[in-house]
Amino acid sequence: MAKGITKRSVDYSRWYTDVIAAAQLADHSPVKGCMVIRPTGYAIWEQMQTALDKLFKETGHVNAYFPCFIPEHFMKKEAEHVKGFAPECAVVTHGGGKKLEEPLFIRPTSETIIWAMYKDWIQSYRDLPLLINQWANVVRWEMRTRLFLRTTEFLWQEGHTAHATYEEAEAETKQMLEVYRTFAEEYMAVPVITGKKTEREKFAGALHTYCIEAMMQDAKALQAGTSHNLGQNFAKAFDVTFQNEAGELESVWATSWGVSTRLIGALIMTHSDDNGLVLPPKMAAVPVVIVPIWKSDEEMDAVLKRLDVLTRNWKDKFNFKIDDRNNLRPGRKFNEWEKKGIPIRLEVGPRDLETNEIVLVRRDTCEKTRVSQDNLTERIISTLESMQVDMFKKALAFRRSNTHKVDDYDEFKERIDAAGGFYLVHWNGQTASEEKLQEETKATIRCIPFDAPEETGKCLITGQPSTRRVIVARAY
Repeated sequence: MAKGITKRSVDYSRWYTDVIAAAQLADHSPVKGCMVIRPTGYAIWEQMQTALDKLFKETGHVNAYFPCFIPEHFMKKEAEHVKGFAPECAVVTHGGGKKLEEPLFIRPTSETIIWAMYKDWIQSYRDLPLLINQWANVVRWEMRTRLFLRTTEFLWQEGHTAHATYEEAEAETKQMLEVYRTFAEEYMAVPVITGKKTEREKFAGALHTYCIEAMMQDAKALQAGTSHNLGQNFAKAFDVTFQNEAGELESVWATSWGVSTRLIGALIMTHSDDNGLVLPPKMAAVPVVIVPIWKSDEEMDAVLKRLDVLTRNWKDKFNFKIDDRNNLRPGRKFNEWEKKGIPIRLEVGPRDLETNEIVLVRRDTCEKTRVSQDNLTERIISTLESMQVDMFKKALAFRRSNTHKVDDYDEFKERIDAAGGFYLVHWNGQTASEEKLQEETKATIRCIPFDAPEETGKCLITGQPSTRRVIVARAY
């Protein structure tokens, strides 16, 4: 265990904040509830942005930017929306030394300001679909905050699209959820369950909300992304209509979807260990660090010359860093890079030059291996690929071993108190029983899984008839 990092088994919450501090990912801001994302943490967000932006553009979306200030009357146009967000809103009442004629909301999400613009941009079926994404910050006045997972201000992307039919909007909503699943599993190495949110848990103002749910190492759930079919609610509120091919006016169908810097929290809690951060290779801006070792200037020159030869063709294949700082001992460097989660650490000294070897350390397993300097490039590439796959498999095995089918309410209460986990349980589809579940167990229905087969049974809470199981868990 790294010095200064609490063991997960002792205090998981403290471990999480210790890992963030040790890896220099973020700090608490002087503004209560906000965070400062440090360069190491922001580099991870940039990796996420780059990968997601590519996936968005491959599905035909383009980026734009909208103001962070939203007029009060915009927020009030969609009743469910304003009701859902009112407790979390920050409102500006003064500007330029004067009281504003109309208060301005700092965006908690951008549906209203975006649909006010879409009214001018959409006139005909030829203007559809309109597929726009925005990378931005939002503000939600949270009472209890935790770095990355829940802060008053956070970074995210929010997609907002307009379509001619319900079917097109529904297809878009599910397509973007699949993009999120692909990103979570293939880039973050985080296995997720895709499904539909209940009416109680859906986004304010949406017809349907779909989500990806991940399991953290403490067996709690984390909602990692959502995609919403907004129906025609926002289009009707802002009078966004289009002339169809028959020349008739119709209201537009809408979607929105988003993920945030909460994904960094998911990354930490899925993979990291008692020694610090563990990054899957695709999320590491620098997946390889080399620590040269020497005792004299002559040894330093010899080691660095060899490294120059070894790394000559690496720049086009993967990013790397040679840590040649002369004011730190090798052990301090090893510890630093371990805490920061760098996937591969290479150690090389004068003795390794004689044997034509190098020490390769995998961060995910902490396995240390002496490998030949011949074909080192190929060895590194294959190791990074293996790490990406192995980390996903490990997280998936953990989720599976902590997912259970339960049909007895008392047994469920005992098991979730003792060990947490995901529970596949029958539910009667009623909000009242869903609320009772949360009040009595602090667990919620995370989603109705897409892959849940029809199966007759009895509701865990009421004993009433049920046709399929849902995922229930305690969550962040």
